[in-house]
Amino acid sequence: MLRATCFTPSLSRACCPLFALILSTPSLHHPHHHPSSSPFRGYHYSSLHVKGTRDKRRILVDHNRHLCTIPEAAKQPPASTSENLSRKARKKAIQQSPESMLKQKLDMCSRNGNVVEALRLYDEAKRNGLQLSQYHYNVLLYVCSLTDGETESSSSSSTNPGLSRGFDIFKQMIVDKVVPNEATFTNGARLAVAKDDPEMAFDMVKQMKAFGIQPRLRSYGPALFGFCRKGDAEKAYEVDAHMIESEVVPEEPELTALLKVSMDTKNAEKVYETLQRLRDLVRQVSKPTFDAIEEWFESEAAAEAGAEKWDVKKIRDGVVSGGGGWHGQGWLGTGKWNVTRTEMDENGVCKCCREKLVCIDINPVETENFAASLTRLACQKEVKASFNQFQEWLERHGPFDAVIDGANMGLVNQRSFSFFQLNNVVQRFQQISPSKRLPLVILHRSRVVGGPATYPKNRALLEKWKNAGALYATPPGSNDDWYWLYAAVSCKCLLVTNDEMRDHLFQLLGTSFFPRWKEKHQVRISVSREEGLKLHMPPPYSIIIQESEDGTWHVPMSVEDDLQTSRQWLCARRSQTH
Repeated sequence: MLRATCFTPSLSRACCPLFALILSTPSLHHPHHHPSSSPFRGYHYSSLHVKGTRDKRRILVDHNRHLCTIPEAAKQPPASTSENLSRKARKKAIQQSPESMLKQKLDMCSRNGNVVEALRLYDEAKRNGLQLSQYHYNVLLYVCSLTDGETESSSSSSTNPGLSRGFDIFKQMIVDKVVPNEATFTNGARLAVAKDDPEMAFDMVKQMKAFGIQPRLRSYGPALFGFCRKGDAEKAYEVDAHMIESEVVPEEPELTALLKVSMDTKNAEKVYETLQRLRDLVRQVSKPTFDAIEEWFESEAAAEAGAEKWDVKKIRDGVVSGGGGWHGQGWLGTGKWNVTRTEMDENGVCKCCREKLVCIDINPVETENFAASLTRLACQKEVKASFNQFQEWLERHGPFDAVIDGANMGLVNQRSFSFFQLNNVVQRFQQISPSKRLPLVILHRSRVVGGPATYPKNRALLEKWKNAGALYATPPGSNDDWYWLYAAVSCKCLLVTNDEMRDHLFQLLGTSFFPRWKEKHQVRISVSREEGLKLHMPPPYSIIIQESEDGTWHVPMSVEDDLQTSRQWLCARRSQTH
């Protein structure tokens, strides 16, 4: 991250083609700038340190303008009064400054989708000579790019003033020498697509590199979805290739859009490629994607695609090298597909075709790398000394056969925390443990002191676990999720929790290895009067899109809670298999 706002030096010589287009559009001009003057005049080179590196880069910096939302007057009061202003008074002055008030009002317009009010505020600010910051302009561009369903305006796109004014505002931002960032370009791309111009939206993304800006997934969305809606498959593939080059990983919505445009153009090779990417990146698909895949296998194009003969050894070698569950050699067989919505039994046998799904192994090296990255993240988010102390404790007392998320287990189907239920879970896992050792119970310190923890029976339980080296109390202010997850990964053991692990903390761990690890190690419980405490062990097969050696496909649909809802699978098998 740069410590000062900057343009890249290459843009001091000439505007990029896109901005030349924007600047050639009739527009409002800032009264202090002649339309023909360079928008980069007044900038000069400066050596700035790039935070987090040893790199110093020569970049263009405007030392005459302030591009933040806090006005200069509010930040630097006159010398005669600054000593007399208390911190509270200075904070109040900043909050009540015209720039801050405009920020608050624009934020409200953004939340409510009020394009008309945002444009009125913009016009009023320009009339009053108010200096707009990067943040102001970004909010304005975002509001202007909102689609009809997201705004308070009429449903007719021709009456949406944001579409006609958006690029004028973008141009004025450049004329005012306000440096664009990723959000600026992304909002510009949204605006281009709102005007049914995905080509310009893609141009926006391409120009980010000229500004030294790394595109994000959201930056590509407008262009990719725009081309897909138009049925322009080749341009959609071009956007996808640019994403891959920029190391931006697509998610299910982007892959589903590519799948549908490939289906519409009957590009069987691209459909196959996209299904493999869905298998690798998404694993279990949502209902819209599930329906689209079903539509493909029922189509004539799917029936016509495929090889009549193939090298069996090559297919098997592909399965082995891929870790199982897929071969990646293309469509096998020809002719119509039998497509059925079905379920798997508890052993992973398809109730339709009777094929048994495989359990895909996890590479031990991946596990070690994941444990190392987990440690780094935990030390960033937690007090490092506290987490290092836990690691040392685990080295002395581990390994364990199971780690229990104590807070979660004590609250399943309970109105308040139950030590009795937690103890039942502990006893069950001690019984099934090969070593008959107690599992490790992770509890926050607030759970082990005061309240129910002081009751004699509960205190006796805690003392028993503590004396056996099977209880760890996480320190105040910590997130115990990091502790029980690290313990389970480092001990290579079962993790007992009903936590779905979908919040921000777990998103930090990435989308590739973690879901695979979780599927093979997480144990959940259910509690009912009829069955009492029931353990739900990891499935003996991988819940992921699977491609068999004979070309049969099984596609799982994602569900919120598969303990309550049976998971649907799509079974697609050639009418005549080889």
